[in-house]
Amino acid sequence: MTVVMILLAALWILGIALRAPIRQRLLAMAAAWLGSGLALAVLPAGNGLSQALGGDLRVWAALSVLALLAVGYLAGLKRLKVKAPAALALTPTGKFSPEELDRYARHILLREIGGPGQKSLKAAKVLVIGAGGLGSPALLYLTAAGVGVIGVMDADTVDASNLQRQIIHKDQSIGLPKVQSAQEAMKALNPYVEVRPYQRRFDADSAAVLEEYDLILDGSDNFDTRYLANREAARAGKPLISAAITQWEGQISLYDPAHGTPCYECIFPERPAPGMVPTCAEAGVAAPLPGVIGAMMAMEAVKHLTGAGLTLRGRLLIHDALFAETRVIALSKREDCPVCGVRP
Repeated sequence: MTVVMILLAALWILGIALRAPIRQRLLAMAAAWLGSGLALAVLPAGNGLSQALGGDLRVWAALSVLALLAVGYLAGLKRLKVKAPAALALTPTGKFSPEELDRYARHILLREIGGPGQKSLKAAKVLVIGAGGLGSPALLYLTAAGVGVIGVMDADTVDASNLQRQIIHKDQSIGLPKVQSAQEAMKALNPYVEVRPYQRRFDADSAAVLEEYDLILDGSDNFDTRYLANREAARAGKPLISAAITQWEGQISLYDPAHGTPCYECIFPERPAPGMVPTCAEAGVAAPLPGVIGAMMAMEAVKHLTGAGLTLRGRLLIHDALFAETRVIALSKREDCPVCGVRP
């Protein structure tokens, strides 16, 4: 059988040298393979040529079956990929243009998302608090994923020091409101999504906007906003994906007390003393870290909105980029939590 394999390899190499089409090379190899099988069938046992060809017709037949199965699988896969967009175009959603179907084809091919999941993304409304380090990748991936309406809330303007990690902004955006810079980048990436900019801080006066959204992402950089976002999201019954980063470490969870999980304040009942948890401006942060955690925020959002996989609801993921370690811990509700606990 070794001789046959060498012959097949030689035919392939010769075809390359002669610049023969792949189809012709495969036909030549198939002819050589069939010829070897015919020789094994007609030559007497013990014949020198028969021995050189493997000596056993059963081995040749088994290899032939395996080869046919492999070829059939590859052909079927290719046929499926070619027909998938056409089949999806016939899905009775009535909401996706041909351009959108092409744009989201890689999502739709995932069995965990598919057409229904992509439709859910298109119908979803997500508010992102903060267009900084965490908000930048989260906003870009939510936009690319096809979330229908994305709100972005931030009161700051783009500063040169932001560009080391806040990838949604560019040098030409320095001095612009972050929500304007983010909106421009998002619409340039995907014109099929609606972007709603809110140039303001998230505070008690602006919290009413949560009622308009299905999911809240908090990428803020201060504890006042985190605790307020948690309280207002819990009051409105909205799930909250909250993340935080410092230096080399980040953490993220999905807080959804309306569906039985802990809220942020269950896990962090007291704010750290001043100076105990320095901000990025005070302690620094590795440039890719917010990209890693921010992308996780978008991933959790996609999973939550489509029902795919297991989300971080009731779990806290901690990522240590310096030592390339990630761990997930289970979270529990506190009955005495002033936000979501059982009240007497």
